[in-house]
Amino acid sequence: MPNPVKIKVCGMRQHQNILDLVRLEPDYIGFIFYPKSPRYAGSILNTATTALIPENIRKTGVFVNAESETIKEACRKFGLNTVQLHGNESIEQCRELKEEGYEIIKTFSLKDKKDIEKTYAYKEVCDFFLFDTPTQQHGGSGQKFDWSILTGFEPARPYFLSGGIESGDAPGILKQCTATPYALDINSRFETEPGLKNMAAIEHFIKTIREQ
Repeated sequence: MPNPVKIKVCGMRQHQNILDLVRLEPDYIGFIFYPKSPRYAGSILNTATTALIPENIRKTGVFVNAESETIKEACRKFGLNTVQLHGNESIEQCRELKEEGYEIIKTFSLKDKKDIEKTYAYKEVCDFFLFDTPTQQHGGSGQKFDWSILTGFEPARPYFLSGGIESGDAPGILKQCTATPYALDINSRFETEPGLKNMAAIEHFIKTIREQ
């Protein structure tokens, strides 16, 4: 039997909301350290909160064109073990952070099939790719990703599928992907306000995906 698709819930920052999510046992919890994001966690997230997250859930820091030392400092402070690079980070920076021992997710915003070519250069310096909708906000827009771009595409690395995924997508989303994603990344479509998640909707989504 194939391994079940993993779930990443991104854009978390509030103490009780995080603890409520932990009870649902997602595989990844994402914290955004991009100051321009409405879900910026840096000024709200508490180290005492992240310390309560069990080791089987990957604590993921999301960064956009940040300096390596800034990334490493946040990882040390909040006990992060996965780094998601959501900007125009270089191959060299990905390699540097991977050699520090962090699991690396590199995001690519795909407009069309030609954009896929730029992913190949990163295959040796990342653990995973993440495919998202191109926007000026660097993610979290709620805009649907055009999954048809991935038709016939065999990614060079296991990939996270993101981009406007909502609760109603759960029954059919995996059937639309010719190459099964390693994980589904959910965020803004499961919120009551930026950075505050609807746990009932997430619970239903996780349950539906894991039953497939």
